[in-house]
Amino acid sequence: MSTSTIIRRKHKVRPTVAPEFPFTEADVISVSKRLEEPTWLAERRWDAWQAYRSMPMPNLKDEPWRRTDIRNLPADELVLKPAEDISVDPELLKPLTNDPHGWLLVLRPGFPSIVEGGQELAENSVIAVDWATAVREHDDLLKAHLGAIVPDEEGKFSALAATMSEHGVLLYVPPGVEVKQPLHSIFWAPGSQAAYFSRVLLIVGEGASVTYMHETASPTAPSGQSAHAGIVEIGVGDGASLTFIEVQSLGQHVWNFTHERAHVGRDARLDWIYGGVGSHLTKNFSEINLLGEGAESRMSAFYFADGVQHLDHDTQQNHSAPRTTSDLLFKGALLDRSRSVWQGMIYVAPGAQQTDGYQANRNLILSKQARADSIPGLEILADDVRCTHGATVGQLEDEPIFYLMSRGLPRREAERMVIDGFFTPIMERIPFESVRDRFQRMIDKKLAKM
Repeated sequence: MSTSTIIRRKHKVRPTVAPEFPFTEADVISVSKRLEEPTWLAERRWDAWQAYRSMPMPNLKDEPWRRTDIRNLPADELVLKPAEDISVDPELLKPLTNDPHGWLLVLRPGFPSIVEGGQELAENSVIAVDWATAVREHDDLLKAHLGAIVPDEEGKFSALAATMSEHGVLLYVPPGVEVKQPLHSIFWAPGSQAAYFSRVLLIVGEGASVTYMHETASPTAPSGQSAHAGIVEIGVGDGASLTFIEVQSLGQHVWNFTHERAHVGRDARLDWIYGGVGSHLTKNFSEINLLGEGAESRMSAFYFADGVQHLDHDTQQNHSAPRTTSDLLFKGALLDRSRSVWQGMIYVAPGAQQTDGYQANRNLILSKQARADSIPGLEILADDVRCTHGATVGQLEDEPIFYLMSRGLPRREAERMVIDGFFTPIMERIPFESVRDRFQRMIDKKLAKM
């Protein structure tokens, strides 16, 4: 008589949504007390906490999140704690020009801020401070501008950032002031099993001008995961000019969520440059609102993913006034099993005649398992406009590679030259050689893995 054994395998059921973060009301109160916030700001933080608690975690049924799955985000395992005491990568500290920084701010969760320079700013009544100083000395500016561009309740992660942020930047450039030297801030957050939060508030007064660079960065931890949630608010007054350079180079163990928006006034100009190569997963909402007649914006971005990185950039160009111009170009490359998502929309409001809007997303797939989703969109409610968009997803073409090889280049070097050429249109938009060099080194580091 024979017997048989039946083995029943238990299948692990994936959750339908990510778990909630384990923060409590006591955590909210502690952050507020550490900053010694005035009553109005403490109440605002509490309102953000209530908004956060009222919203479910995003899931694949939500339209903006359909292609970005965060069910494996270990939110319930992450805690508020200081960053690890690791020195800032010297590469991040280099000036944008050959001259020293006009001002440099290094933010490290759990540590005092490091500030260098700023003499020119004080002489011109420019306010450039960390968040604790802003709360202590400039709550009038916070009261006037905080949350006016990105509402705290914009989304689940903006509400969380508004609730828990105690590190960030306030920049205020008075009307008519020209800041000649670039300003630079770094949010440096090494560590694992932690949640970090930041806020950036940049206000450029009427007729003023400034160049500002902000980087969110960390080394990749050997084990564990972390999360960062941030808010970036930018106000460019009538006739003002801002060049904003933003870099995301977080470790590949970090889940990164940001809500970013700029308001651009009459005859003002915003030149927004973005480079993103870090994080395990990024969901980034970037929006430009052209609110005044004659307002202009240009957004130039590159991203490069490898491994199992997932980079999702959701962009919006809103033309709310006549004779406004927007120009957006995103270019990305993908290795291994990485994935990118770009969703873009140009919106033209009724009456915003003679608008000129452009958006393009170009993707280069460098491995069989990589994937890029590119979804451009137009919503035009005026009839005298010129709006165009485009999106491409392609692989390396053999013809230019064979041509370079016929001139004596090894195949690997020929491929790298073609990839460099793919990113050239982005590099040509960057006004600082040091930033171009930095972006090129970021690309080279990825290519070394091919």
